[in-house]
Amino acid sequence: MRILIIGTGQTGGSLASHLCEDGHDVVVVDPDPDVLATLESHLDLMTVRGDGADPDVLERAGVARADLLVAATPRDDTNLLACIFAHQRGVPRTVARVSSPAYAASRHVDFAALGVSLLVNPASEHARDLVNAIRLPGSLETDNLLDGRVLVVGMPVHMDSPLLGKHLRDFADAPWIRHIRFFAVSRSGDVTTPTGNTSFQVGDNVYFAGEPAAVHEFIRLVWPEQTRFQTILIAGGGELGLQLAALLETSRIQVVLVESDARRADLCAADLSRATVLKGDALDPATLASVGDPASIAYVAATGSDESNIVGCLLAERAGCHFTAAHLSNPDYIAIARSQKLIDRVINSPLVMINSVLHFVRGRNVQAAAILSHLPGELLDLKLACGHPWVGKQIQSLALPGGVVLLTVLRGSQVKTPTGDLALQDADRIVLYALPDALDEIEPLFQ
Repeated sequence: MRILIIGTGQTGGSLASHLCEDGHDVVVVDPDPDVLATLESHLDLMTVRGDGADPDVLERAGVARADLLVAATPRDDTNLLACIFAHQRGVPRTVARVSSPAYAASRHVDFAALGVSLLVNPASEHARDLVNAIRLPGSLETDNLLDGRVLVVGMPVHMDSPLLGKHLRDFADAPWIRHIRFFAVSRSGDVTTPTGNTSFQVGDNVYFAGEPAAVHEFIRLVWPEQTRFQTILIAGGGELGLQLAALLETSRIQVVLVESDARRADLCAADLSRATVLKGDALDPATLASVGDPASIAYVAATGSDESNIVGCLLAERAGCHFTAAHLSNPDYIAIARSQKLIDRVINSPLVMINSVLHFVRGRNVQAAAILSHLPGELLDLKLACGHPWVGKQIQSLALPGGVVLLTVLRGSQVKTPTGDLALQDADRIVLYALPDALDEIEPLFQ
């Protein structure tokens, strides 16, 4: 597939790298020659210098031959114009990154009619990820599938875990086994898809999925040591911090947002109904002390600076906070923070755009696709069209290749656990996990 990417910041660059590794024909447009030269030095792609909202620049980039255009610059107007111009030149699918929530929420403009296939607001996606991180503080990562009906979670196995030393088949009579689907186990860097003979050891990272209520109940049973917080302190009142505070206001936890800019703090206070907004510096120890006992506070760094977010989490941990989370954009910082375990949860900024466009390159039957930060392979949301080879078959007769696991089935509005005797029907949406080596084997199913 020929893919045109407008903008090569952290988001655009990471997207280009992923798509090149996947074997696609990638063209990148950016006004900065140094950034383009850096990309050309380590990726097999074509670069065009210029403004992505300039029709002449798009023509030089071969826009009329593109199958997909992704506009990921920091400017909303540039991204939207690039998509509109590309649509006029016959590009079938376009994706625009927008920072203003007003675009995604607007009821007055039909962006699809203008030629924008998808609007992606990273702040909204990051805020939802951070909410899951706070609600499941012991998790490695989380993801929402099937429009929020299914929650995917990765958790480590600790010394006191009821899973320890057991085989999966040992839980055949457990009530939760019909609502939770294990799909991967990572041990010392090796990833396998589980069977009944799979056993669990200390240090294993296990991945499972289910409806959110069932997942939360399962975690309460198997990970009872999870930390409970009285207060969430959000450092930064930008769009991410504001959206996160608004989402958390519906919970019973006290929410405190700290913003150093007085005008922005007043704006946040006007938009929020229950959260407390403080004008101050989140890096000042006195600010944290004024909020309450650090041991009862979850510290979430959501400023626009990776450096400030990392330092803030380190200071919060030193002060006694038992949980820290940060939004980071720089891949180098993300790798260091994770390898050195500097922060309990890192929200990966570039991953949002990658996951937003991945289903466009997988095939017309794929409704959504996602990669996880700590796990190789992909999660795929596949809709069974009329005549699909799986329609009418029971799951136990599908003869899935090794490295592929069915997580769940959505039939209408009902989520079904994929037991062996479940017969698939037209229009079922199936979520499956596939290890990298198995993706090529099941690719015909996507088409």
